Amino acid sequence: MNLFPNYHMPEGTGQRLSGSQRYWELLGRDFKSFFAVNLLTLLGFFPLAFGVLLSFLSSSILVLIPACIIGGAVAGPALSCMHDAVFRSLRDAPGNWLANYKRALKQNWRQSIAPGILFSLLLGFYGFMLMTFWWASRLPSLGTVAIYLFGLLLLTMFFSLYWPQIALFEQSGKQRFQNCLLFIIRFFWKTLGCAMLQLLYWAAIVLFLPWSSLLLPFHGFWAILFTADFLLYSAMDESFHIEEQITQAFPEQTPFYEDDEAWLKRKQEENIPK
Repeated sequence: MNLFPNYHMPEGTGQRLSGSQRYWELLGRDFKSFFAVNLLTLLGFFPLAFGVLLSFLSSSILVLIPACIIGGAVAGPALSCMHDAVFRSLRDAPGNWLANYKRALKQNWRQSIAPGILFSLLLGFYGFMLMTFWWASRLPSLGTVAIYLFGLLLLTMFFSLYWPQIALFEQSGKQRFQNCLLFIIRFFWKTLGCAMLQLLYWAAIVLFLPWSSLLLPFHGFWAILFTADFLLYSAMDESFHIEEQITQAFPEQTPFYEDDEAWLKRKQEENIPK
């Protein structure tokens, strides 16, 4: 039984659904997988969160830098595996979530470390700047706040496209960087909207701490990443030919579709005693 049932699903036609029906279909089908991978992602981010919190409490950037380097080396592979789980769902890839997670970790951990460190350092510095605003005797000017939010928005836009490429392709960092820039130029408003959605989500988490931390095991990373990647997926597949490349490299991951009539006929034939 799905946790998110949809009572208005159309008859199966052997083709993928679209729009909100596709969203709820994937959510109901793969929630358990997302939930499990989300717990592992939270575990991977624990060293980073602990180190950053320690730097805030000690008001020391000298604590922040090594915490982000060490924590980012662990958080990077965990985040790439979370994106891998989401994109396997979006392209209807078969397989058990745990087996897929192990495979993704084995394939991506090396190329995730450096981006994880860079991402964590930038995130840590932005968090530390936010704390300096809080510690200051005067509120920052509107210009300062605007520049801060603009930089954070650019960071979110860029890494919203960079992490999926680590999970999907074997490429150089230079190639991923170029792909991110070209995609942002071509699909600027869509990328901007998804980045703003993610910022609002994490801003709500931070605003309601520590109570919101109790909900992180349930929705944490997977809910917002699934939503953002879902909104970007058609454009990313159009630009990067995701499914075409995956099918050529890994034929066993090609999804199989059939309409309701064919499915019923196959099940009846399987149940006929031989």
